Amino acid sequence: MQSHLIIGCGYLGRVVARRWLDQGHLVAALTRSRSDELRSLGIEPVLGDVTEPSSLHLPSADTVLYAIGLDRSAGKSMRDVYVGGLTNVLDKLPTPRRFIYISSTSVYGQSDGNWVDESSPTEPAEENGRIVLECEHILRERLHDAIVLRFGGIYGPGRLIRRASILGKGEPIATDPDGWLNLIHLEDGARAVVAAAERGELGATYNIADDQPVTRREFYSEMATLLAAPLPTFTPTREPTNRRINNRRMRTQLGVELEYPNFRVGLRQAIQS
Repeated sequence: MQSHLIIGCGYLGRVVARRWLDQGHLVAALTRSRSDELRSLGIEPVLGDVTEPSSLHLPSADTVLYAIGLDRSAGKSMRDVYVGGLTNVLDKLPTPRRFIYISSTSVYGQSDGNWVDESSPTEPAEENGRIVLECEHILRERLHDAIVLRFGGIYGPGRLIRRASILGKGEPIATDPDGWLNLIHLEDGARAVVAAAERGELGATYNIADDQPVTRREFYSEMATLLAAPLPTFTPTREPTNRRINNRRMRTQLGVELEYPNFRVGLRQAIQS
């Protein structure tokens, strides 16, 4: 039996927790206030806030999953939560056997529509990507054998890609319809985290995305069909990034077999669940 600590037990973290619990492992999670909710799921709550170092009393664990997201209702900036929060946690955390950090493909700034892999330059085009990349650098300096998972856009039941509600209103979507989206279904993302905990190479970086990048035009057209909404129209804009994420390392080194290898399969499941 192994022990796991989840820091950021939200949309992704709870599915990972469920998988670990199903394997018979112990799972604890840091929370600011949802102790009863976590206990009802079989997760041991640990009270604390990553932005308040004095509140952090973190237990030892075999594996730590760091999956913090930005809660805009908390009134903290992304830099405070991501950079400050990670620094605070690393100051307080007993060193685990494995530390898995959920990063983002926003660290890639390519805009030519070509394929990128883990060896491609990381020159983020937007501030969010620069903050995430700064966190990766901090992590490499402080905990060099951490495993970094650069996620594409996570979707699944209860969370569809933004602008979905616009389809029902027949309003145009302000985006580049021919630019690429790189996605990963929630369940496959959790599957990748569990695989990284079991057999990921220490210090490695993995792109976490499905097998088929899709243009926004294809994606929103399929969503409209599934929702019985009008086909989308677009107000073309220039997106700051446009690239296709190569997931070969995830497939070959982590051995992840995707249940939802493309958006058509995954989107149908997400909408119908």
